[in-house]
Parts: sequence; structure tokens; C-alpha cells
Amino acid sequence: MPSALPTDDRPVTGCASGLYIVATPIGNLEDITLRAIRILGGVDLIAAEDTRHTTKLLSHYDIHTPLISCHEHNEQQRTAELIEKIRSGASVALVSDAGTPSVSDPGYRLVCAAVEAGLDIFPVPGVSAAITALCASGLPTDRFVFVGFAPRKKGRRLELLQSLAADDRTLVFYESPRRIMAFLIELQSVMGDRPAVLAREMTKLHEEFIRGPFSRIMEVLRPRPEVKGECTILVAGAPPSRPIDTDALGDLLRERLARPDARISSISKELAGLHQLPRKRVYELALRIQKEIRNESEES
Repeated sequence: MPSALPTDDRPVTGCASGLYIVATPIGNLEDITLRAIRILGGVDLIAAEDTRHTTKLLSHYDIHTPLISCHEHNEQQRTAELIEKIRSGASVALVSDAGTPSVSDPGYRLVCAAVEAGLDIFPVPGVSAAITALCASGLPTDRFVFVGFAPRKKGRRLELLQSLAADDRTLVFYESPRRIMAFLIELQSVMGDRPAVLAREMTKLHEEFIRGPFSRIMEVLRPRPEVKGECTILVAGAPPSRPIDTDALGDLLRERLARPDARISSISKELAGLHQLPRKRVYELALRIQKEIRNESEES
């Protein structure tokens, strides 16, 4: 078992040259490690996603280390500057607004550049919204897929969801509160009304976990004028596929194809994956049913 005590010659106060990836609280300011506080107070410079946000954390712990911004809009430019500083002997801590940098947050480019430059990189672990939500979700935790934010473009987003529809592992997504209802509708449409958990405002005063199928989560959110706080959505893995006869498959296709935004190729791919059927067979049946729906519409 590895020792919990330092075994290298890094100073206890002050920090050796290198890049420190420091996890910070996702809400409650007490959720930070003693080591993270020491590192943030000992490095030469802190690269922060939002300096205004990080200033509040530093003030709370009476830390006065200089700050520089490093976010998605300037990361490419900042990376070159920060790599040069570290090469010159500086110690730099990278922090995001909440949680662990470079995990669905800025920092990936900087870490890659540091690796390529052969610089020392020191992870300083702590809170992650994905793991925090997962451990309290009540969904299986032994096997899971961290997806993060789905693509902004609808076509690419639906393609991603369809590729995950048959996965039997717990799925973990991040989503903005402004888009959460639309995303839940898409999840239900592609994956069926399966068990899920919506976690928001975690570790804060108004922390909330909404558990149940997608329909129940949407029922809880719908009356609210707005949803606040970044959302973590956990989705139960696909149940074991069961044989499905042509009549039952036809009923499923008819229900999906009757929707205004129905796309035969997407629906066929989704159902073929869920029931482990040849996609061509499902697609041909979908074409036939779509033709029947059109004929019925014309007759009425």
C-alpha cells in the first residue's frame, strides 16, 4: 500500500516548477482539500477559468497568489505563455470555476502542451460533479460512461444519443439549465422512458436530486418558471435486449414515425440497436409503415 506521506523532495511550502491541476469546490467552499489550499497559496501563478469567480475562493482562504485568465476563448494563446513560464522555472496552478480542470472544462490544451514539452504535471484531486452525482444517484456505479456535454447541434446530438441507446452502462451527462427540458425530451425519445436522476445545485443550500423515469423528472420541472444551476443527468443503462416480434416492432415504429420530427434512418438505427436486429430489416419495415401512415392520412 503506498504511503500517504510525501516521498519526493518537493518543498512543503512553495511549489516545485510544474503545472498543478487543482480541483476546486462545485458549490460548498468547504469541499476543498488541505493540499489544494497549500498548493494554491504556494505556486507562483494561478491560471483560472474566470478570475472573478476564483478570487472569491482565494479570498475565503486568505490566498493572495497572482491570477491570470485561461478560458475556452483564450486558452490557445495562454497555453504558449504558461508553458514558457513553467519552462523558466515557474509553478502554475490550473483551476476551473468548479470541479476538476480539463474535464468538460478548459485546460485540456494546456495539459497536452505540458505533456508534449516534457514538463512536470501534478494532479491535485478533489471534487467532480460527475462522481458526486453518481455516488448519490442510486443507479449502478460499477460501470459507467462519462459523456459530459452533448454536442450543441441537434443532428450530432441525436446521433450521439442513438449510439449510446443500447449501452448497458450508466450514462453521465452535463447540461445547461436553459436546455435541460429539451434535452430530457430528446433522451426520452431516443432511449425510452427509462430510470434517470437529475442532480442540480449539488453541495449548495438548494441541492436537489430528482429520481425517476424521464417523464417524472420533466413533470417535476415543467411548472417551474426556470431551472437554476448546472445539471448533471444520470441515465440507467439499457435493459437486456429481448426478442421482439414483427407486430411489436411495427407498433414501436408506428408510434415513433407519427411524431412530427420523425426521421426514418435515425429511428431505424435506434430500434435496431436496442433490439439487436439487422438495421436493413427495421428500415424496410419503417418504410412500409410510413407509407401506410401517409395513405391513412390521405384517406381521412
